[in-house]
Parts: sequence; structure tokens; C-alpha cells
Amino acid sequence: MTAKVLTDWDETHSALWGHQPIQLAHEMHKTPLFSMDTLAALIERYPREHYSLVQTGAKGSERVWREGVIGDLGGHQVMDAIARGGLWLNMRDVGAVDSRYRALVDRMFEEVAANVPGFEAWNHQESILVSAPDAQVYYHADLPGQGLIQIAGRKRVYVYPNTPPFITPRNLEDIALYNVEVDMPYEPWYDRHAQVFDIGPGQMLNWELNAPHRVENLGTFSVSMTISFTNDHIRRSEVVNLANGLLRHRFGYTPRSRNLRGPSYFLKGVMQKLYRDSGWVKRERSVRRPTEFRLDATRPGQIVDLPKAA
Repeated sequence: MTAKVLTDWDETHSALWGHQPIQLAHEMHKTPLFSMDTLAALIERYPREHYSLVQTGAKGSERVWREGVIGDLGGHQVMDAIARGGLWLNMRDVGAVDSRYRALVDRMFEEVAANVPGFEAWNHQESILVSAPDAQVYYHADLPGQGLIQIAGRKRVYVYPNTPPFITPRNLEDIALYNVEVDMPYEPWYDRHAQVFDIGPGQMLNWELNAPHRVENLGTFSVSMTISFTNDHIRRSEVVNLANGLLRHRFGYTPRSRNLRGPSYFLKGVMQKLYRDSGWVKRERSVRRPTEFRLDATRPGQIVDLPKAA
């Protein structure tokens, strides 16, 4: 019999899944897929279009977001550079690059479905995040369902209510339309209304759909896996978010309905299908952050600024 992925599930988790942030125990950190040698080899062959190397500001400093490239460094050199501070590497959709990671998450969702009546995950994407001891992920929200699985190191995760003022329908529309999650308004007093979790290896979190969150590493080099998943309700919500974003920004009309069924939903489904691949949407999404630096192969942990594009 295959060992369980989730090891402490009880009836409270079944009742709370998808309705409140919950913390679970897992065994995924023990798999050889997350050994340092395996991760180093994965980094070395990871497609450029599927990773982001990001420099962020330290906790309490002004917001910094610069994107870079690995350059010619080996996988262990990249992790060493990240461990020295200020950087994180996000290997997006790792299950499409290496199917073993997708199979692992398949097993996890099979266990969730066996314990949560009516739960479905039609599709999922998993990403591996390797981050510095002082790294942080700014306040943001996601359109799909979300989970955060801690493999190595420790993080503090702030999860906020998925209601105004922490997130508004317009925020969701903008995420759907522009594909940018981290530009949401944030005020320090929001933290008084957050649920705060300190998690380490063998722990994971799940929270309500669209709940804003932010993350701080707790002084340790960190490896995490993030999970995004979709089902019928989530898909319908994404259709409405994109359609309402188009109504607001393309046609100058303030949407009044977020119905997930009925005539208004049907019309929005048709509209967003016609426009989602249009030239207008592509132009709105075409403003990408420039590649500003690369890792320095001669000075471990240092970066080299790249010339700005003309």
C-alpha cells in the first residue's frame, strides 16, 4: 500500500477545507524529488520561459521587484547564490517539465477528494520556489485555488479575508485581465485582520479562494512547492472576472453582476471567449518587467546589472 501524503487529516480539515485557512502535515519533503542534488539538476535544465529569478527588498524596506536570469551557473551555484540573500527562484509549472512532481500532487489531491465531499480538482499546476533567508513575497491574490507546501526552511504566512477591503471585485478583474497578481493595494493595518502561520518542513497550508496573502522567510534558506488548482466553480469565477474586466476597461461599463449561472453568465462567457485572445487583450498584457540582472559566476551571491533596453 502506498504511504499517505497527508498524515494528520481529521474531520475538522474536511469541514474547513476551502472555507478557512487550514494547516496540514505532509510527507512530501521526504521524497528524493526534493534532495539538493535533484533540485540542482532540475535548475540546470529548467526552460528559461518557465522560471522567474526575482530580487525583492528586505522586510520593512521600500518595495523592490527586479527580474533576472541564472546565466551560466550550475544548480548548486544558483542555490548558493540564493542562500546568500535577497533572491528567490520560481520554477513555474514544474509538473509539465518533470511529470514526477505532477504525480506527487495527483496523489495529494486524491487524498483530499477522499476526505472532502464534492471536492474536485480538474487540473492543477505546481511550482517550486527556492528563496533566500530574507526573501519575501508581497501581498497578492490568485485566481485558482491555492496551497503552499513547505519542504525546507521556515516561513511566516499572512492570510487575509477574501472580502473588501482586502480584495475587491475590481482587483480580481485586473488580475484576470492583466495577469499581474502582486500590484494589489496593501496597508500595514491589514495585518491585524490576518491569520498568521509559521510553517516548516512537513507542513502545508490551504486557504479560501482568492484570499490575499503574503510571505516572509524566517531567516532560513527555503524550498517550497506552490499548488494552483481549478474546478467548475473556479473556472466560472475566472470567466466572470475576465469578462467584467473587459466590460470595465475595454468598454467603460461598470459591471453589476458576478453571477456564475444564468443569462448574464452565458453572455459573459461568450464575450470573454471572443476577446481573451484578441489583439487588445494581448497588448494590455504585453508590458513585461524587463530582465535587469544575471547571477555573477565569479562572485558567489552577487549579481551583475544588465544594460537597459533602448
